[in-house]
Amino acid sequence: MTSQRWISWRHQNPAAGARLYCLPYAGGGTRMFDSWAGALGPGVEVCPILLPGREDRISEDPVARLDELVPMLIDGLAPTMTKPFALYGHSMGGLVAYELALRLCEKGNDVPVRVYLSGCGPAAVPEGRRHHLLPDEEFIEELRKMNGTPPEFFEDRDLVDLLLPTIRADFQLSETSAAAEGSVLPVPITAFAGAQDPSAPPDDVRRWSAHSGAGFDFHVFPGDHFFVHDCPEMLAAVREGLSR
Repeated sequence: MTSQRWISWRHQNPAAGARLYCLPYAGGGTRMFDSWAGALGPGVEVCPILLPGREDRISEDPVARLDELVPMLIDGLAPTMTKPFALYGHSMGGLVAYELALRLCEKGNDVPVRVYLSGCGPAAVPEGRRHHLLPDEEFIEELRKMNGTPPEFFEDRDLVDLLLPTIRADFQLSETSAAAEGSVLPVPITAFAGAQDPSAPPDDVRRWSAHSGAGFDFHVFPGDHFFVHDCPEMLAAVREGLSR
């Protein structure tokens, strides 16, 4: 079953009435969603998406283009879209979630009930701010500054060298992707921003409202780009949205 490659099933909950497919930020994996099942309750089955190039798929080449990744996700997730579902994505994951939802709506079969976009805006990153173009040492230094990677990661150079191609590919996908001008998603969008996020300021995240054709909710929480690691208020908003 291809879905076994695309979803981490550590928190299976077949009795749940809805599924939440969760897409991570650049360089992130499925573990960031480990606590979500408890927070969202028994009515939601949390389905962290396992992308190529990490964890159990570390031997696979990462995907650096949105137009390549989304068709793969549609094929891989289709067998599991057997009950109402929503999409959640943070940063890179938000851009993927929006495009995935758009393509699913165009196909007209399996359509999300809501899309959650966190820590990202709909516009592309200006070329002068694209980290994926930096030489390795400068790229690694930028990763340190972002405060989203445990310091001990950088102490293991073999591990850094192993994962750097995947992280760079993620940044390439994130920094070269944008919502198409004039595109409108015919399902509700809820957007989340960190008040002190330099990568995706609240004003940028709020611009998703122009791409929602079925209702838009917007929330700002304390914290920087990685506010999602400790934000029960955001999970409460997700839970509320799925209960509507």
